[in-house]
Amino acid sequence: MPAPARTSTEEVVAAGRRILERDGLEALTMQAIADAVGVRPPSLYKRVEGREGLVRLIADSGAAELAEALDEVVDGPDAATDLRALAVVFRAFAHRNPATYPLLFAPRLGGVSAAWRDRSADAVRRVAGRLAGPEHELAAARTVVAWANGFVTMELAGAFQLGGDVEEAWDYGLDALVGALAG
Repeated sequence: MPAPARTSTEEVVAAGRRILERDGLEALTMQAIADAVGVRPPSLYKRVEGREGLVRLIADSGAAELAEALDEVVDGPDAATDLRALAVVFRAFAHRNPATYPLLFAPRLGGVSAAWRDRSADAVRRVAGRLAGPEHELAAARTVVAWANGFVTMELAGAFQLGGDVEEAWDYGLDALVGALAG
């Protein structure tokens, strides 16, 4: 009879996310994961396809978390309100997960699988389509994500160095974006 599993894929991914958030991508090694879940490194290969596979599973985990959170705030009666709520959730996710967040937009690092990429984009597309019209759904969704990702990426990097209130800039940009898409 085979020995019982001492860990699961879910535990490996959760440990990977904790290490990634605490210590950064460079510290995300198979040895560190093995130590965190209490197995030897070769045992991990029963659960993940190497480090790149682990990074993809972590990205998928982040995309799943974000998709669920986005789904909870959309499909209300007002598309503009939904877009604002969606943007707030997107930004909050990035702030809670500053090391996982970039993986959602980094195919060179393993990236998000196609299924989770599409699933996490669904809420954005629905809201953007309601706001800008079905014929502009994809273009509007890309505009929303590009603006929010650019803003959040600069914010996380500490790149807003000209003074002023970053919250005010976020609100101004979001209001401008909603106005442009609805117009």
